[in-house]
Amino acid sequence: MFFANVRHGNPATRLDARPRGGEWSRRKIRENASMASLPTEMTYIAHGAGGGPEVLVPARGPVPSPKADEVLIRVMVTGVNRPDVQQRSGSYPPPPGASPVIGLECAGEVVAVGAAVTRYKAGDRVCALTNGGAYAEYCAAPEAQTLPWPAGYDAARAAALPETYFTVWANLFGHGRMQAGETVLVHGGTSGIGVTAIQLAKAFGAKVFATAGTDAKCEACRRFGADVAINYKTQDFAEEVKRLTEGKGVDVILDMVGAAYVQRNLRSLGWDGRLVLIAFLGGHQADAVDLRPIMLKRLTVTGSTMRPRTTAQKGELAAALEAKVWPLLAKGQCGPEIYRTFPLAEAAEAHRLMESSEHIGKIMLKVAD
Repeated sequence: MFFANVRHGNPATRLDARPRGGEWSRRKIRENASMASLPTEMTYIAHGAGGGPEVLVPARGPVPSPKADEVLIRVMVTGVNRPDVQQRSGSYPPPPGASPVIGLECAGEVVAVGAAVTRYKAGDRVCALTNGGAYAEYCAAPEAQTLPWPAGYDAARAAALPETYFTVWANLFGHGRMQAGETVLVHGGTSGIGVTAIQLAKAFGAKVFATAGTDAKCEACRRFGADVAINYKTQDFAEEVKRLTEGKGVDVILDMVGAAYVQRNLRSLGWDGRLVLIAFLGGHQADAVDLRPIMLKRLTVTGSTMRPRTTAQKGELAAALEAKVWPLLAKGQCGPEIYRTFPLAEAAEAHRLMESSEHIGKIMLKVAD
């Protein structure tokens, strides 16, 4: 199992090793002073009552104050993700207590910390899986969901990591229980999630099949490490999987399409295979599905979404990523593919590109240097 019981941070920065007495008090005074020196207002991207990309417009609002377990980040770059599009359109509201501002990942500089934060200080360069609020000049994120930039990374590459790497690690390696030597089918191979899944599956010893909608995107999948790329518009991926595996099928499928693929996914899995659902771009209601393969082949059908998980659960993912994946990023064995970067004020154009599905890899918003 890839979910190692790794403590977040190093021994010198855990809660049980934090400075005491006067040293602790002096530190908190300095941190409070840094918060007092920040502006009271910032630019963020508002989406009003929701709708098409045109509802995304710059607005002014208060700089958030970090809670006890949060860091306040001066955002340099933020990523654009499918859940952002869903929130903008009104189909994916933020959970209670989360920022109503769109944005689930960012990279930047810590400018203030909450009273319970022990690992980070003002000036640290970090990336974070946020609970919202990243389409802004400042964003608060739980310390447990915050990680240092991998060695050699800049803000753009660091900001492109959290949403896809947390998601793939939780689903492919956690729920999907992928092991070295297995065969994995990744749908949407040129999406941010797809690129990450291909790279990590290969890095941890799997044979990777991927699907994409054009020959050029299939070639990109192979460039990212896929052993086989299938153009789903010209080929039946289930028939190709059957042919290429000599009827055995694959061990794990990571699927973001949903209903439109469910029957073929069940056909494509081998004995004890696992189907992991992470989105429903092709619908969430599947009619007239033959469920017999689940019983006959002892299949597991599972899935998850990241946002409702607790801070503690996301913190476990962060710790595992830092221990097992961050060294691979530093060595260049895997890493994000950035397709295009827009200024923050052009968030609407970034969403239009996301909805077109023309991109290969990540779409980013630059906020500051």
